[in-house]
Amino acid sequence: MTQNDHVLRMGNSTIQHGHFNNRVYVMKMAPEDIPGILRYADDLARKEGYSKIFVKVPESSAEVFASEGYIPEATVPFFYRGCEPAVFMGKYLDPKRKEISDTTKTANVLSDAFCHAGVRTRHTIPDGFSLMHAHAGDANDIAALFGTVFLTYPFPISDPDYIRETMQGSIRYFVIKKSHIVAAVASCEIDAGSQNAEVTDFATSPLFRGRGFAGLLLHTMETELKKEGIQLAYTICRAAFGPINTVFAEAGYEFGGMLPNNTNICGELESMNVWYKKL
Repeated sequence: MTQNDHVLRMGNSTIQHGHFNNRVYVMKMAPEDIPGILRYADDLARKEGYSKIFVKVPESSAEVFASEGYIPEATVPFFYRGCEPAVFMGKYLDPKRKEISDTTKTANVLSDAFCHAGVRTRHTIPDGFSLMHAHAGDANDIAALFGTVFLTYPFPISDPDYIRETMQGSIRYFVIKKSHIVAAVASCEIDAGSQNAEVTDFATSPLFRGRGFAGLLLHTMETELKKEGIQLAYTICRAAFGPINTVFAEAGYEFGGMLPNNTNICGELESMNVWYKKL
């Protein structure tokens, strides 16, 4: 898996951009960087020929972005310190990028997920398996599993060095093992200042699917996050992939909206659903 996008700082904000996802993504925006960040993102996208700019902004800043052509695509209440909502917004430099080709499939995925809302299954690990925090010694196996499950991904998660590096930062990985074999993995990226966490990177080996491991990992991460005072968990997951949407619906997450053609994952640009839960 090749990962060509770059992460940089603009003022106190964090931006990812590149031709792999064909976008500028303002991952974390500092309000003091407004309005300069709008011009910066726009200039960068036009210079590189990207077709989309994607931002997460506090609701109090959304009007400024809307006046510059950004469209609200999802909203997550309680995002900032349990109080202010975040608005996920997109600006399309190529109008074709906002056209969703698989509307029937994504609608059916959502409908099916809603049918499972709040009916979360057992939280007990099956005999012969163990669930634990991952450590640096697991990085090679985690990266190999990610490489098996995701043909492409917006971050270089099939690189063991990337796994080890992010373990030292704000991302925590959890694994389910059978003996020494990593059967499943997921992660949570904690934003302590905003008291939220993105739960993501769910992957289960084809050898161990159908055992509810994603739900087990999600429950474990939520328990850990609550202990640390994190007030909200959210995810950005594949809109056309039923199982992961069902996992979040079963766990009591609410649907926040869909991001059209947002992320290069599993071999192509896909639309993504936003789910959230107040912890």
